[in-house]
Amino acid sequence: MSWHKEQRRAERGYHHGNLKEALLQAALGLIAEKGAAGFTFADAARMAGVSPAAPYRHFRDRDELLSSIAQRGFEQFEALLTQAWDDGRPDTVTAFERVGKAYLAFAREEPAFYSAMFESGLPVDLNPTLLAASERAFGIIRAAAERLAALAPPGVPRPPAMMMALHIWSMSHGVASLFGRGDAARRKLPMSPEDLLEAEVLIYLRGLGFPTDRRPPGAKDQAEQKPPGPPPIPPTGAPSGPWGNPK
Repeated sequence: MSWHKEQRRAERGYHHGNLKEALLQAALGLIAEKGAAGFTFADAARMAGVSPAAPYRHFRDRDELLSSIAQRGFEQFEALLTQAWDDGRPDTVTAFERVGKAYLAFAREEPAFYSAMFESGLPVDLNPTLLAASERAFGIIRAAAERLAALAPPGVPRPPAMMMALHIWSMSHGVASLFGRGDAARRKLPMSPEDLLEAEVLIYLRGLGFPTDRRPPGAKDQAEQKPPGPPPIPPTGAPSGPWGNPK
């Protein structure tokens, strides 16, 4: 996203009388260029082609402008996660996998929104509207974690859904911030961000006592009855387990 392209878009919005939208688009362009902490209120006004005093018609200060961007980002994020979760259809594991991929896709495709949401240092708890938007998005992760926790096998203590949701959210954020971004913050890795996240969640679930062998009942016994042969060739695709593709 180039500075001049975003500036032209912002100026068009202003000349049509939509100063607020022009400022939002200008700030998004600046975040994409410099990060959430790399611009001032005056920078946003200058990029939108208005006087330094003009933004005060709609925003109290830079933090309020950033909050509006973060709120819009969380609303889009919630919609994407909701679509991915699809109320757990066709099964919890498949839907859960889609949610993880949707998280990474948002970070990759909307790095400016992602930065405003998670890297701006905004005091979310002091902004009720922004807090509500972020809680709705987190609610999708929590709903998925609740369904996943219900799959705990007999004899294994059922983990608190909130704890699982927070761990999964944290892992997703870590992978997205380091490897799943679409901007200069992205790091190179010999595996895809999706595969890395799958592996991390698999290890986490295994540590909780969840079964990671998804072979049908009886398959293990049949395998043990077969005569010994050459060692198996390791798979080249994504790791198997609750985060991988169910058979």
